[in-house]
Amino acid sequence: MRAVCVIGLGLIGGSVLRAASAAGRDVWGATASDEDAEAARAAGYRVESTEDALDRAAAEDALVVVATPVTAVRDVLRLVAWHAPEAWLTDVVSVKDPVAAEVRGLLPEVRYAGGHPMAGATESGWEASSAELFTGAPWAVTLDEETGLAAWREAAALALDCGAHVVPASSGAHDDAVARISHLPHVLAAVLAAAAGTGGPLALSLAAGSFRDGTRVSASDPELVRSMTEANRGALIDAVDDALGRLGAARGSLSSTGGLKSTVDAGHVARIEWEELRSAPREPLSVRWSAPDAAERLREIGERGGRVVSLSEDSAEADVPIV
Repeated sequence: MRAVCVIGLGLIGGSVLRAASAAGRDVWGATASDEDAEAARAAGYRVESTEDALDRAAAEDALVVVATPVTAVRDVLRLVAWHAPEAWLTDVVSVKDPVAAEVRGLLPEVRYAGGHPMAGATESGWEASSAELFTGAPWAVTLDEETGLAAWREAAALALDCGAHVVPASSGAHDDAVARISHLPHVLAAVLAAAAGTGGPLALSLAAGSFRDGTRVSASDPELVRSMTEANRGALIDAVDDALGRLGAARGSLSSTGGLKSTVDAGHVARIEWEELRSAPREPLSVRWSAPDAAERLREIGERGGRVVSLSEDSAEADVPIV
């Protein structure tokens, strides 16, 4: 099993380090946070300076995982370019196009495939991390025109070892998708929480399940939310425009007829479709690495709501929902 070097030991990076170690991989990490470094060392993990960690990654042909906020990615990649320019490389940043562009510009020889585990918590830092965080979670591994299948396999193997299943997607398709199912919810949660706050103590004292569930992610670290959402500005603007159009239609209907049937029904249908997709029976698919259209077939699996569940020397084994 390939060794893993994780740069950034907060909630996600720390969980990658723990999960990869639990899977039997040799692991070490680095972090700019003295607090996280001390806590990780106290838990028995090897934590080095970023430079030393990358030197070791180069010497051992390890997989480097960038697990910093998106605002710190460029600085980390510059260090990778100096210390391990031909490394196996992935990341767990929540936007993919901006990271891929930085990698292309700074590390033309690196073997890179982007990643994004769809798991998290409102808490942050090493102490919030867990080896079980990714169990059963989807983990996007990006497959662009320039992505080598060998690099994609390394990133996908890490995700599977961490307990996730792999969703193949291009960087652009990933960013468009998460703008709607992750970044827009963060914006709407902030708006909901702020609107409720203007209702004063009475409104907040009456707040129950719908408020709690609708605003849960607004308890996340605001700086992390800002860096994540602002980095996906273009796709998020499109998603916000869609939401604003729907809110405008709801307001117009409420004002003119007093009804919200179309808005409520459309939301109900979409939610039911999500639940049905999650529970739908699935059929197996196999993609051979030697197939000339292997990358295209893997992306199609993601587009159909499918997932890669295991890898072998010859193929990727996947399943897709029967709908």
